[in-house]
Amino acid sequence: MSAIENDLDGYHTAPIMSAYSLIIKFNSIVPVDGTEYAGLDMKRLSLYAVIIMLIATAASLPFVLNAGFGQAPQGEGLSLVERSAHYVDGQFRNQVPTEGYTGKKSKLAAMWEFLTSKIENARPQQPLPLVKTDLANLPIEQDTMVWLGHSSWYIQLAGKRILIDPVFSSYAAPFSFLNKAFPGDYPWTAESMPVIDLLIISHDHYDHLDYATIKALKPKIRQVITPLGVGSHLRYWGVNSDIIHEKDWNQAVKVSNELTVHVLPARHFSGRSLKSNQTLWASFMFVTNDHKVYYSGDTGYGPHFKAIGEQFGSVDLAIMENGQYDEDWNNIHMMPNETAQAAVDLNAHAVLPGHAGRFVLAKHTWDAPYKSLAQASADKDFRLLTPKQGEPVLVNDNAQQFSAWWESAGAM
Repeated sequence: MSAIENDLDGYHTAPIMSAYSLIIKFNSIVPVDGTEYAGLDMKRLSLYAVIIMLIATAASLPFVLNAGFGQAPQGEGLSLVERSAHYVDGQFRNQVPTEGYTGKKSKLAAMWEFLTSKIENARPQQPLPLVKTDLANLPIEQDTMVWLGHSSWYIQLAGKRILIDPVFSSYAAPFSFLNKAFPGDYPWTAESMPVIDLLIISHDHYDHLDYATIKALKPKIRQVITPLGVGSHLRYWGVNSDIIHEKDWNQAVKVSNELTVHVLPARHFSGRSLKSNQTLWASFMFVTNDHKVYYSGDTGYGPHFKAIGEQFGSVDLAIMENGQYDEDWNNIHMMPNETAQAAVDLNAHAVLPGHAGRFVLAKHTWDAPYKSLAQASADKDFRLLTPKQGEPVLVNDNAQQFSAWWESAGAM
């Protein structure tokens, strides 16, 4: 067993500690000499408590031994978190009030429906089309965007190779039997990646931060930028602390003389275990001498888009969340019409949609995000770019065209 697996982080051992607390509670109300109290036999009661503890311990072992849950902020990382103006009463807060659940049914009923209802056409029946681009051999001087499915992006800007929210595993969950990827052979791996000058992690949810991917990528990563607290997971997994830049909203990292990365607000939440919002979530602006490229991360619609548009004047290309939405949680994931409006607020010249195409995390059909955003964007001034997974988008080519590939994809 590794040192990581031996480190029983506090919030991983909650079931064990709860059972232990139960024994303490019993001992506080029952005499410790084994006599009966209020009709209860202490020996029998203690036996029941031990059984409960053993069951809880067994049930919690997969969580305790799963290093993929990461580690809550601690040490200097925790100090940075606690100094943030956005960290209030023990958790991070959005800029505007944000109820996570916005549905009309009870939360329990909505959760049960989501877990038990069969969603027709949620997954494509056939592998989606993709282009097996050899990322390591793309000309480094060419500013390029490559969608790797869901919210994973490979970007070349100002001579730097940038990887955003990479998930190369075939699942987006703490365990491999949950949330399997769409069918098909996924061609990108850590081994196939070139050296990564800059890794960007927008927040710590499993479909954006993948333990196995980070472990495999470690030797190739030169620098990392994350929102506050997320670096704790990376350090726990062995990433060198010296290369990690943890930033609050509206802070920036000068990567080179030609590239500055601004960490900006988003409207979302965070968490990999039972305790939420211990780490921050963010969007990002990549500013070079020639271009401004925005990445929304996961976010609901909010006033931050207009503020960012006013701050930076205009955006050459915006990578925008468009998928895994629902009216039951529309404060934390944008509906397609909101994605289109957010791009307008940003003064974006072109839009690249993401957060779809690989995993099922909502109740819509797999192709609904593309159909709905195309319709919502029809009367907007920005260019909607819809590459297949792996199809390079050339930032300097304002005439590059892409097909509506989803119209003929996914069916038997």
